[in-house]
Amino acid sequence: MALLEVNDVHAYYGNIHALKGISLTVEKGEIVSLIGGNGAGKTTTLRTISGLLKPRTGGVTLDNEDLTQYKAHQLVSKGIAMVPEGRGVFARLTVAENLKMGAFHRTDKDGIVEDLEQMYTLFPRLRERQTQVAGTLSGGEQQMLATARAMMSRPSLLLMDEPSMGLAPVLVETIFDTIVKINKEGTTILLVEQNAHMALQVAHRGYVLQTGEIVLSNTAKELQKDPTVQKAYLGIE
Repeated sequence: MALLEVNDVHAYYGNIHALKGISLTVEKGEIVSLIGGNGAGKTTTLRTISGLLKPRTGGVTLDNEDLTQYKAHQLVSKGIAMVPEGRGVFARLTVAENLKMGAFHRTDKDGIVEDLEQMYTLFPRLRERQTQVAGTLSGGEQQMLATARAMMSRPSLLLMDEPSMGLAPVLVETIFDTIVKINKEGTTILLVEQNAHMALQVAHRGYVLQTGEIVLSNTAKELQKDPTVQKAYLGIE
């Protein structure tokens, strides 16, 4: 039984049919990447899994439990955390306050303190910026903060939406190194990323989306060799 199962999901924005029968799985311990062009349905898939968009038909389960019966904020305690596109940090709160917000549903004070220390070890820059207001951080620092805040909920599944967007190349490498490190420490990750080259380098498996449908799925290594993927997403003719 896969950790996450998305089964024949159809989702709409008003009359717009955004997802047309999406089915995918994520096994415990994997990094699975969703790649595709703008408007392919990548972010919509994450929004549906995280409860921000209710599917009209189809199912989403985590550990065999139906997620569609819950509201988005309830899914955090079920083990789902999302790092949204554009980071979405609380701009007027400090770095430390943002991190504590990530643990809003938790009552284990000692565990929260322990996880705060772990996040500061994973992201040393955040330790240096603990008292700084999040809105004044650089883009790369905000991405670190958004990721660390999501990890403070101790998710079994971390959803990441375009973590490299708008970052300098050197910071992109840092973010992807961190994704691998988080995964190796036990967190399963579903990654949406325009940078298909980097996404497939770190992923175990991948799905290719076009206009709301999955048109290809395979191991990340095989997708990197696929002529269609090479031409459309990797810039290889």
